[in-house]
Amino acid sequence: MSPTDNPTSAHTFQVDLRGLVDLLSHHLYSSPRVYLRELLQNAVDAISARRALDPGAPARITVRADDELSVTDTGIGLTEQDVHTFLATIGRSSKRDADGRLDGAGLARARGDFIGQFGIGLLACFVVADEITVVTRSAATPDAPAIEWRGSSDGSYTIRTLPASAKPEPGTTVTLVPRADAAEWTRAGRVLALARDFGSLLRHDVTVVDGNGTEHRVNRTPPWAERHASPLARRDALAEYCRAAFDFTPLDTIELDLPLVGLRGVAYVLPDAAPPSRRNGHRVHLKGMLLSDQADELLPDWAFFVRCVVDTDGLRPTASREGLYADETLAAVRDALGARIRDWLTGLSASDPALLHRFLSVHHLAVKELARYDDELLRMMLPWLPFETTDGNVTLDEFARSHPAVLVTRTVEEFRQVAPIAGAAGLGVVNGGYTYDHDLVHRLPEIRPGVSVSDLDPGTVTAHLDTVDPAAELAANAFLAIAREVVGRFDCDVALRSFHPTNAPALLLDNREARHERTRAQLADEADRLWADILGSLRAEAPRAQLVLNHLNPLVRRAATVTSRELAVTAVEALYGQAVLMTRRPLKASESALLNRSFISLLDHAMLGHEAGGAGGSNGSNEAGGAA
Repeated sequence: MSPTDNPTSAHTFQVDLRGLVDLLSHHLYSSPRVYLRELLQNAVDAISARRALDPGAPARITVRADDELSVTDTGIGLTEQDVHTFLATIGRSSKRDADGRLDGAGLARARGDFIGQFGIGLLACFVVADEITVVTRSAATPDAPAIEWRGSSDGSYTIRTLPASAKPEPGTTVTLVPRADAAEWTRAGRVLALARDFGSLLRHDVTVVDGNGTEHRVNRTPPWAERHASPLARRDALAEYCRAAFDFTPLDTIELDLPLVGLRGVAYVLPDAAPPSRRNGHRVHLKGMLLSDQADELLPDWAFFVRCVVDTDGLRPTASREGLYADETLAAVRDALGARIRDWLTGLSASDPALLHRFLSVHHLAVKELARYDDELLRMMLPWLPFETTDGNVTLDEFARSHPAVLVTRTVEEFRQVAPIAGAAGLGVVNGGYTYDHDLVHRLPEIRPGVSVSDLDPGTVTAHLDTVDPAAELAANAFLAIAREVVGRFDCDVALRSFHPTNAPALLLDNREARHERTRAQLADEADRLWADILGSLRAEAPRAQLVLNHLNPLVRRAATVTSRELAVTAVEALYGQAVLMTRRPLKASESALLNRSFISLLDHAMLGHEAGGAGGSNGSNEAGGAA
């Protein structure tokens, strides 16, 4: 059989318009509210097309909201052939031809002024209505008649030429009657709010006319585009815009201007701290039309302390026009805006130190994150950044003047263990347990030559504690032996030292290696045999924790003279439990049991002593009371 005996027949895809509308409403568009944005966008693009041919053409968009909704523009309009070509073909846009090029030389030059490029905008109206009526007259063909197109959500449409007596001005009017379940989206109040939200920065006049005939001007010149305002008036206007758009008064404003992509706007510094994990939503307008109010990809992740509103000509929208298309241009804009915010930050140290202090008191975490990777910002900002230290919350620059040898902990727990004792001993310790702090403190010598930074070792603290007189330590030897036996169950040693403050009876010194080894041993005890063997092979000779008893504390001195083993054990358990509580770390089950046991034992001993003292007093025997 020859190839010609089995001919191939050609067919075209059949489109289920109802299914397509359902797809748009549930997957492409986030809400039915976008129907008005699509109508405004088509009107703006039609005006841009007409002005490409006639720069003096009128530029007006009128939205009427009553029982039905209509949008009228003074744009390019359509001929009957255009209506067949563009309104009846899904995906065909009048802004480009089949090869993706704009129709006509004049329109090609105006391509950069168009917002939409996909040819599906009018379909968004079917999300709220079952029928759309378009009355249009072409401005490109002066003698062209007015055309009426009626499209239905079932995929059918009609076209008729209006009589010569009906000769509207060039342009287009789109009218729709909402379905009962979507009537709220076309009410005058809702339409006015949507028009202001989407079209407040449009470059053509946009007016909403309500059912009473009252006209409401929607768009206005943004404060960053005002040329004649004084600096103070400009600053107040920018702050007022922030309150209206984001509902907060900014700590400061940063104007943004990237001419290469036609971007202008402002970044507002948040007045309250924001977690780094929170991605702020920025308002992005494309050629004046709101694209998204949740565009978190506009700025680098570290700039979580600002919210932006910008208008741009050069960024690409996604197909739904509710987000930014991730491409090289967006990446370059993100980097450029990040550099602008960084320049503002570094300039504060010279221009407004008071504002810098206020900013850092709120957003120091964001600056610390950025300073880890930016050497210039590190040199400028590190002296200003606050850290938790044994001298309180101070800047590293101030701290290094008092402590040339800086010690830094790796965890908050380690800092809390040693801070009171280290401070009294004159040691300079910085809490490196918070996010980014450990790395930043270690970079201090890069900008402050002569300052040394090292990780804190428990042995360093012990070495700075005063030793006890040998005779006193010998007298306490029996008590210390019992103490070593008691706390040895927790992989802990005991030492007797003298240190301040004297009201601290004991200090528990620990390090990460010791904690890791205890965790490993605990897991091995709880695991099955195979897993216990694996964990056992990882056993390390880690330094043990150390319970340092303070010989200057009266309670410790009295405990060292106790001859009753039972009471000595209880005293050691209580001292160890109190030292563990001072570290503020979570208690293990065995430590909780120890605290409970020691408390009950001490309470029981106190009550027995009270009863014995009372009995001796009633007999009038001082010897009995003394024995008790």
